[in-house]
This record gives sequence, C-alpha cells and structure tokens, in this order.
Amino acid sequence: MTPRTLILTTAAALTLSGCGLGESRLNPFNWFGGGGGGASDGGTAMSVPARREDPRPPVAEITDISLERATGGAILRVTGLTTEQGWYDAALVPATRETAFDGTLDFVLRASPPPAPTRASTRWSREVTVALYLTDSALAGLSAVRVAGARNVRTIRP
Repeated sequence: MTPRTLILTTAAALTLSGCGLGESRLNPFNWFGGGGGGASDGGTAMSVPARREDPRPPVAEITDISLERATGGAILRVTGLTTEQGWYDAALVPATRETAFDGTLDFVLRASPPPAPTRASTRWSREVTVALYLTDSALAGLSAVRVAGARNVRTIRP
C-alpha cells in the first residue's frame, strides 16, 4: 500500500466515523444546522405538529342546512347569518373530532370579519353560504351532521 492510499483511506475512515457522533462537529449532517444526529430536544424521532385552532370566529347564526344527494356522496350546504356586512373566507371547519362515537359529524361555520366595522344593513346582505362534498364512505354509518354557529346549532340526518 502506497503512502498516498494509506492517507486517503485513513482520512475517509475518520470522516465516516464522524457521522456516528450524533452531536459532534465532525458529523457532516450538523455542519449547516441540519442536526442529523441524535435528538437534542429529548423529543421523539417523529413529532406530530399540534393542531392549530382556527382564528376565524363562528358566524352568529346558522339559518339553513341541507344535505343533497350527488354522485358518489352528498353535498352539505349551510347558510349562516353574520352580525354585519363584509364577512369573507367562510368555511365549514371540523369540530374537535371528525366523527363522534355516536355517528355524528360536527362542524363549525367560521368566517373572517371585515377589517373595519361595517353596517348591519339587510339580512340578505349578511348571509354566507358554504358547501362541502361528503363521500359515500364518509356518510357510511353516519347518523347526523351537526353545524354550530355562535348562537345556535342545526342538525340534519342523512
């Protein structure tokens, strides 16, 4: 073995041995902030992100709810009434759990309020309508769909 081969083999062995040192500066996975070695925060190897609460408030009142059959499932249509004009980005947000043990699917109708106060005006101008497609598999074993607003809850049975 030539001296050059010996030096290259030794350098490669030392470099690779640094990979086994989890928090070591010799570990190339740590060179650019990757933190490829052990768990430095004492956490698990795979962490699940915490579920964030939706910042949009619930609409004031649920005025109408319907479940219309469609190909391969049904369309849940919900109309809510806001306190003033200009609410936007409305959505049916699953409540704390997707399906309750009693076969009920819970949602909250949420929307973003206008950036500045607006007039209350007419009832028609404060309505928001949202639709959500539910597949047949989501409807299987379902006894009710419940949608909540700030002041009331409406339930429909499939």
